[in-house]
Amino acid sequence: MNAVFRCINGCDGEYPLTEVIYRCPSCGSLLEVAHDLEALREKHSGSEWRELFNSRLGTTRWPYGSGVWRYKEMVIPNIDDQSIVSMYEGNSNLFFAKRFGEMFGVKDLWVKMCGNTHTGSFKDLGMTVLVSMVNSMIRNGSPVKAVACASTGDTSAALAAYAANAGIPSIVFLPANKITTAQLVQPMANGSIVLALDTDFDGCMKIVQDVTKNNEIYLANSMNSLRIEGQKTIAAEILQQFDMEVPDTIIIPGGNLGNVSALGKGFKELKALGIIEKMPRIVVAQAEHANPLYMAYKNGYENFSAVQAKKTLASAIQIGDPVSVDKAISTLKQFNGIVEQASESELSEAAALADRTGMYTCPHTGVALAVFMKLAQSGAIASDERVVVVSTAHGLKFSEFKVGYHEKSLENITCSHANRPIELAADSGLVSEVLEREIEKVINNRI
Repeated sequence: MNAVFRCINGCDGEYPLTEVIYRCPSCGSLLEVAHDLEALREKHSGSEWRELFNSRLGTTRWPYGSGVWRYKEMVIPNIDDQSIVSMYEGNSNLFFAKRFGEMFGVKDLWVKMCGNTHTGSFKDLGMTVLVSMVNSMIRNGSPVKAVACASTGDTSAALAAYAANAGIPSIVFLPANKITTAQLVQPMANGSIVLALDTDFDGCMKIVQDVTKNNEIYLANSMNSLRIEGQKTIAAEILQQFDMEVPDTIIIPGGNLGNVSALGKGFKELKALGIIEKMPRIVVAQAEHANPLYMAYKNGYENFSAVQAKKTLASAIQIGDPVSVDKAISTLKQFNGIVEQASESELSEAAALADRTGMYTCPHTGVALAVFMKLAQSGAIASDERVVVVSTAHGLKFSEFKVGYHEKSLENITCSHANRPIELAADSGLVSEVLEREIEKVINNRI
């Protein structure tokens, strides 16, 4: 079994995964990792693959306990196990969002908690693959000296942690004063060379592509299709958690759009191997302030135009010129896809409402939940569907957003679910009186 880089547009040429290459030399389009699916089909039947993957679940046998490397044959089949850089990422739980779903007439709503992983976001899934491949290359004499990325926070945290684990220098380009303190401190703590640039993410992306033209610095953004190989394992893990039953609809936030194509690639390969028979519908949720894919969807993908992304609370998807747009559009066309947007108020209120049912959502998950609410209320999502919302990061990385909401300091947001501490004198009688009133209020207004 082998895997190579190929052009997404079908141009001639195959390139080994050890080659430092990000775009097709013929047409300039992105590449993708192509697997020898015929060889994989000959190796195992669909049921045998299911049994193999299930046998690795929860194991301590290196590296198969990882939620990514459990599917090694589908990811990077030929990499030496000792080159793999893993923190047993993935393995994130499905949260049964029963109360939240029932508010909108959907009884089978689940949230895939991808933030419950090492650095607190789904970016770990792709970074373990990319850094492992770079580690293998360096061990085999490659001139690569460092890895670099542009980021709005989560990618930089993942790159910094995995590079530190491997002992590889990392460089992160961040838009100055546009990410949370929690996101900024992660790459600092892991020893990255942190560059805060006076621009937005798209400006950082242009700079990182320039500096990585020197093959001594390896590009780690999602235009590098090695990342996609890790992120696609979300599809396989969701399936295992549902005993290999495919959900009807999956909603995922969209920024640079690598996650969209990754999800689709995962399901297509699972079907090609005979592991599943049907495909889900994929919905992309965008923030209204950074919505180029939504605008293209509204005109039937007749043309795509980048936008100047405005400031959004969903800072990790504040991207106006996504590099993976062609892959994303192709995926949506194959998966009966929908693109919907959420305003700043809608994403904030959706996140807060979800928290009232036991979640602790990042603003990007708030975008996806707001889109779920819209589609359920319009009938685009039926009441009997099994729906999975992909939560891309842990809410604790966005505590400033949470604090701002409950202090009602978010600009132009009503904050209708804000909940502030009640300051009282240390008087038992007064406390009892207030508690009686407040408990009754909660019971009467229970959502």
